[in-house]
Amino acid sequence: MIARPAPGTRMIFRWRKWDGAPHWEHESVFLGSDRHGDWVGQRDGWRSARPGVEAPSHGDSITLIPASGEYAATINDTHPRIRVYIDIAWDVRWDAGEPTGIDMDLDVVRALDDRGVFIDDRDEWEEHRVQYGYPADIVQRLEAVALDLEARVEAEAAPFDDATTAPWFGVLRDLGSNDD
Repeated sequence: MIARPAPGTRMIFRWRKWDGAPHWEHESVFLGSDRHGDWVGQRDGWRSARPGVEAPSHGDSITLIPASGEYAATINDTHPRIRVYIDIAWDVRWDAGEPTGIDMDLDVVRALDDRGVFIDDRDEWEEHRVQYGYPADIVQRLEAVALDLEARVEAEAAPFDDATTAPWFGVLRDLGSNDD
């Protein structure tokens, strides 16, 4: 098992695209682990950026990194539009004490408006399947993962339920102010 940093350790969660190009980077803090995987948090106003875009976070959020490495699930505490945002991914793992992964375009979203739960960015997925030459077995697997996650988020099944996430928001709050 790969050693994790101590809870409270600041880090950058680094995403890349299939071809290795840099994608999003999120200032984060390691919160701990449970049966669902590892949890990192991001405080309101912390930096999120990708090439050409700077976007401070909107409210506190926590992100689950499951052992499968097939997604990273972000749950927002006070975001005005999105409660759950799951990046379907490949090879999400720890590298030199920080999380990293390949963003695979598809996202499972629980919006707070009438859109509800849906799979987003199917157009980008289709375009990049061809552009990057995603292997057929990975395409098939991640499409199944997205459909499964969509159903689980819709049902508010653990770990996408308040009973699972509330304690992790507590850990994030207990780490101190967002200026720390």
